[in-house]
Amino acid sequence: MGKYGNLAQDIVRNIGGKENVISLTHCITRLRFKLKDESKAKDDVLKNMDGVVTVMKSGGQYQVVIGNHVPEVYAEVTPLLGLEDGASRQEEEAPSGNLFNRFIDVISGIFQPILGIMAACGMVKGLNALFVALELYEETCGGYLILNAIGDGLFTFLPLFLGYTAAKKFNMKPMIGLVIGAIMCYPSIQGSALSTGGEALYTLFSGTMFESAVYTDFFGIPLIAMDYTGTVVPVIFVVYFASKCEKFFGKFIPDLVKFFFVPMLTLLVAVPAGLLVIGPLASFASTVIAEAVMSVRDFSPMLAGAIVGLTWQILVIFGLHWGFIPVYINNIMTNGYDNVMMPYFACTFATSAVVLAIFFKTKNKQMKELALPNFISGIFGVTEPAIYGILLPLKKPFIISCIVGGIGGGFYGAFNFRKFMMGGMGIFEFPAMIEPDGGMGNLIVAIVGVALTMVIAFAATMVLYKEEPAGAQGVAGSEGAGAGSAGAQGVKSQGSGAITRRLEIASPMAGKVLRLETIHDDAFASGVLGKGVAILPERGEVFAPADGVVSTLFPTLHAIGMETDGGAELLIHIGLDTVQLEGKGFEAMVSQGERVKRGQLLVKFDMDYIMAQGFCMETPVIVVNSDDYLEVAESKEECTLPGTPLLTIVQ
Repeated sequence: MGKYGNLAQDIVRNIGGKENVISLTHCITRLRFKLKDESKAKDDVLKNMDGVVTVMKSGGQYQVVIGNHVPEVYAEVTPLLGLEDGASRQEEEAPSGNLFNRFIDVISGIFQPILGIMAACGMVKGLNALFVALELYEETCGGYLILNAIGDGLFTFLPLFLGYTAAKKFNMKPMIGLVIGAIMCYPSIQGSALSTGGEALYTLFSGTMFESAVYTDFFGIPLIAMDYTGTVVPVIFVVYFASKCEKFFGKFIPDLVKFFFVPMLTLLVAVPAGLLVIGPLASFASTVIAEAVMSVRDFSPMLAGAIVGLTWQILVIFGLHWGFIPVYINNIMTNGYDNVMMPYFACTFATSAVVLAIFFKTKNKQMKELALPNFISGIFGVTEPAIYGILLPLKKPFIISCIVGGIGGGFYGAFNFRKFMMGGMGIFEFPAMIEPDGGMGNLIVAIVGVALTMVIAFAATMVLYKEEPAGAQGVAGSEGAGAGSAGAQGVKSQGSGAITRRLEIASPMAGKVLRLETIHDDAFASGVLGKGVAILPERGEVFAPADGVVSTLFPTLHAIGMETDGGAELLIHIGLDTVQLEGKGFEAMVSQGERVKRGQLLVKFDMDYIMAQGFCMETPVIVVNSDDYLEVAESKEECTLPGTPLLTIVQ
């Protein structure tokens, strides 16, 4: 039982038990039950529970308002209701943003769960190669064999892991995705195994980059010989197709036999289609990408490396770097090394050196305290804290790090810098740069590039960066990282030397300003979910009220959460009870986890459509962590425009 286990039990008991529940979803702040008989629910008992804000009834839903911890409570309540996986799922994820943003979201969702273990296995694999190169032991010994299995096992059977994570991303039963990955790694259907059975029956696409031998067929349909162990792209596409099959069969298969018939039919359709069509096409696409990228390097390796090094941190900021992970993995799996994406390696150390220079140059005590751990984190390959907390708010150091990253990337491109195995971050990547035959030339290039990059970045920062006078910086030394860019200002109180920090939150939309207590939602009106105001919008657009990160973008797109650079946690809830629209009438222009600037367009919504469906357009804009501040002051203006001051937070 988890932290909210007792609360979950009490909620289920007082809504009439699991027998009274038809379905359960949740939104940003509340559990939304559909009950057989609402009269069986004990409203007064639920309202007085610790952990429950209030109870509301609207749109045929019995709503138990929880607040920020609703996902955790939902996770505890769901198993108590005995609902099948997916039957009580929060609202189906709706595509958000443009096609490219959705692609990035899919890639990050699939790879992110295994990146940590990939790094761990890669480090073991790299260290094993290092120890052999140093002649600490030989490749023939049992120790090498076991360590190599630890390092290489995940990468050999990568389709199994990606099958599982892709299935979760595509809302399919994860075990079906795992089975598909296992099938694609099944020894007897690999191209290497098929080729041992004799000569090819014939060859398809002879004389092209897609030339493929055929050793057998599937009831007369040619089976192109492919090796899927260690591959990335094919299993993702096959699982995506399988997810559509599962949903299709699930619509008409009787419940009595759905448990085993749906998976069986899904596998019988998706796997042959995957091995005969999808897998080969995906592999061909990977071949095209690899050829295209390599052609750029053939034109100018130095230029290609410089471009990668210059733009990598920008890609990281917008979360776009995830889209290049398959290229990196494909190169290693196809060529035995990657020399296309590896120039990014320079960026890690450029960032670290810039932060180190700031540590030595700044006279701001809080900045020093922030810089040193960020330098250490950067050396180990984690640069996001430094980028978001120091470099971006200061602007010039960020530009320096990008330019020097480009210089280092150009150096790596010119010397054909390579990485021979996946895994590791920062300095832990060095073992993966030792050549398979034990040669150290590539490792020397890596070390020289790091030294060159760090020296230039450190020197450039010491010369070019000039610290602003105390109190004028928009960094953690005054309001928290980046707060100054969001409109924060420091005011010194007399006598004590203490700083009263003020953070300005701009209006996210145009419309009439309403006092929060006047709106037609008791949970928001009571202020228990946070202090703020409401806006009756004039136009269907929501803009970022401050610099920060989109912390929550609900799948139905009716609500968006932000964490500002100044530390304020904001919630913009477009209309009341609009979660019931299931995303209709809304269009996201950003994705969850994306960094945004003040005034950037976040969401578009169709006001006419939403009101035609009978929903109120009153839009609460609240500071969820209001209790962390001395005051959340409201604007006195009756009307507002995007970008004009709406709330002032005092700390």
